[in-house]
Amino acid sequence: MEKKKSLIWTNAIIIALISIIYWVVLYFTKTMSNGALSSVQYFIVIIGLVIVCIQYSKSLNGNVTFGNLFAFGFKTGAAYTLILLLWTILAFKFIFPNLTEELIQQQTAAALKKGYSQSDIDKGMEFTRKYMMLFATGGVIIVDMILSLIGSLIGAAVAKKNPQANNPFGQ
Repeated sequence: MEKKKSLIWTNAIIIALISIIYWVVLYFTKTMSNGALSSVQYFIVIIGLVIVCIQYSKSLNGNVTFGNLFAFGFKTGAAYTLILLLWTILAFKFIFPNLTEELIQQQTAAALKKGYSQSDIDKGMEFTRKYMMLFATGGVIIVDMILSLIGSLIGAAVAKKNPQANNPFGQ
């Protein structure tokens, strides 16, 4: 059991590190607002969880069920979410303290292009400043748990399963 927990956290740390490195690259290349590039991070999580499920199945010679694989993948995804939640808090509060203002400037520029009035933009930006951490942490939890669900379902579906070996009545 301890080995399984250790494996879950090890896999979650690896996926989180890849995701965080990608985020940092987007930040320093000033491409965070590019929707297509930002979406790649979602695929990192899903593909990572699929690989985790496949590797877990292989480590047990396929002697697992869909439920076993899904549970392992989802627990790994939950651990990943906790790591990313911690990263988000550290990034906004300590590592990149100007991040909120940078995001607000990007939103302001986009709102001006869409023709919003300056007073509406000012109200919206003040609201954003006030609740940015709530939006960021809530978004991490919701989005990453949904990605964990999707990645675990796909991983459990595609991984090799041979649960008959657990059946005492089977051959």
